[in-house]
Amino acid sequence: MSKDIGSSQSRSELMEGWRNAAREYGLDHVTLSAAPTAQDRHIGPLVRETTLPLEFCREFDRLEFLRHCPTVPHISRSIMHNIWSLGPDGRTPDFDCPTEFSDLMCRFNLLMGILFSVTSVDGHRYVVRYDGNRAPLGQTEINELSMLSIQAFDVFDRLRRTASNTNVLSARELEVVRWTAQGKTSLEIGQILSLSDHTVNAYMTNAIRKLDCVNRTQLVAKAIRMKIIS
Repeated sequence: MSKDIGSSQSRSELMEGWRNAAREYGLDHVTLSAAPTAQDRHIGPLVRETTLPLEFCREFDRLEFLRHCPTVPHISRSIMHNIWSLGPDGRTPDFDCPTEFSDLMCRFNLLMGILFSVTSVDGHRYVVRYDGNRAPLGQTEINELSMLSIQAFDVFDRLRRTASNTNVLSARELEVVRWTAQGKTSLEIGQILSLSDHTVNAYMTNAIRKLDCVNRTQLVAKAIRMKIIS
């Protein structure tokens, strides 16, 4: 499963592999979100990816149940994993919550879960959460899930930054860089794109400046390294 995650080329591929890996541990859903704070009332704006049913998420936010979630205060004081449970019958939670909260979780068969804190390379804090209905996790399973979360989040963060990097260049600048990488001169690129070589050079100069390079060779090398082009 980890091989499928590591080779993901899109967020949809990543989530498919991530959910399949979670199911190997008897967990039905995986969610990646920005770390919530005590001031947040809705989970929707924080979620980056989730396999939870949309109906559940809407009802959870409509009733503002995030304020009853036991993971929120834990996140604010610790980076350790956090496990929660509604009990085997769904009626004996190990945290204080209104009956409506446990009823909603039971309706979607979300009787237990575990959460891990992760941090992106640019310093933003996220949480990975697994939900399902199974017996308590063993320490070995927790350790393996922790490593799985780190690996999957690393792929997510790479895909996120790649998309952001791609948006650094305009569509025309990107075309010019791609043709340059294929060995075309400014004159040849101009003929391909129906532009003057002067205009092509202007796009090239902008791209060099935006990626903080000194010449075309460095620009192409950096664009490939940043996965802006392949």
